[in-house]
Amino acid sequence: MTFDKMIERRGTHSSKWDKMEQLFGVPQEDGLSMWTADSDFATAPCVQDAVRRAADLGVFGYSWEHPEYLNAVSWWMKTRHNWDVDPEWVLTSQGLGNAIALCLDIWSNPGDGILIFTPVYHEFALKVKKTGRKVVECPLARDGDNYVLDLDDAQSRLTGDEKMILFCSPQNPSGRVWTPEELRAVAEFAERNDLMLVSDEIHHDLVYAEHTHVPTAVAAPEAEKRLVTLTAASKTFNIAGMRTGNMIIADPDLRAAMRKRLSTLDYGPASLGVDMITAAYSPDGAEWVDAQLLHLVKNRAIFDAGINAIPGLKSMPLQSTYLAWVDFTGTGMDHDDVIARIRDTAKIAVSPGPAFGTGGEGFQRFNLATQGARVEDAVARMQRAFADLQ
Repeated sequence: MTFDKMIERRGTHSSKWDKMEQLFGVPQEDGLSMWTADSDFATAPCVQDAVRRAADLGVFGYSWEHPEYLNAVSWWMKTRHNWDVDPEWVLTSQGLGNAIALCLDIWSNPGDGILIFTPVYHEFALKVKKTGRKVVECPLARDGDNYVLDLDDAQSRLTGDEKMILFCSPQNPSGRVWTPEELRAVAEFAERNDLMLVSDEIHHDLVYAEHTHVPTAVAAPEAEKRLVTLTAASKTFNIAGMRTGNMIIADPDLRAAMRKRLSTLDYGPASLGVDMITAAYSPDGAEWVDAQLLHLVKNRAIFDAGINAIPGLKSMPLQSTYLAWVDFTGTGMDHDDVIARIRDTAKIAVSPGPAFGTGGEGFQRFNLATQGARVEDAVARMQRAFADLQ
């Protein structure tokens, strides 16, 4: 379980490393990729063993959401998140981006408003726009180093055309872990305004020891009739390329609607993805995740100390995720100047803050799920790029 073993991903068809120049103008040969949310770690040994067994068998035929897989998902949610999930509630999708699109397709129509609390994962707004719905941005408020919900402001933005909330818990890009009280407030807001609530909880396993993720379904069980919870092993175990996610739906009518849509689309899960998740959601997988979190704590400390030493920069304290959210507003520079230094001098590919919607201006997101030496390199590059501020 060494997370500091250097793995060279350039030239492996990794979108994170092999598209740096195309997307960000950062040269592949000496650039450092810290943008998209996948990690640079080999996945857990138990997952690798599952892949080897499948390769040794050599047959990759059709599979399905078999009981071992469904029971593994249920076991994981209970042991890691104290959430009693009936295996019957678990449906699969081709990743959570696909799951969001399916939810928009089933429970809204073109022209409907979809609420998002910004700054938030950029794919929320992109999916809403691609499906012909309207993005209703509800900016989060700042309380020191935390983002907080402003549901009074959100209420004032409603016109009556809204059908759904896309909610991110834990929050991406800030790493905020919502309290049960906050989650209940969101559920009550959805009830009051007759909105579907789709809770994207993909980062729920990557929460630091001083905080606890509570699933929306646990915090607000009364929301069951309008709630779809999205989870995946993809971020936790670095298997996003398997394109296999879970939609956990307790309400039988909502679940029937999703099953019908999946049947219409002739969707079935990839056999290898099912095998890998079954292996991941196990005691061995849990041990590996705990070790990964200890490594991420070290990376977080290295990064925050180095970045916060640069005048005008502030790395917001992470409660969860491996995605550092850095505030550059104290430099007095505009976005283009900041990006030019990061791109041309530091040669780091990062996720630009404005892509996350209102509230993202002046920020950049850095992926810390890599080897410690790369985090140290990133800090050194940033300190050189902003040396005149020191």
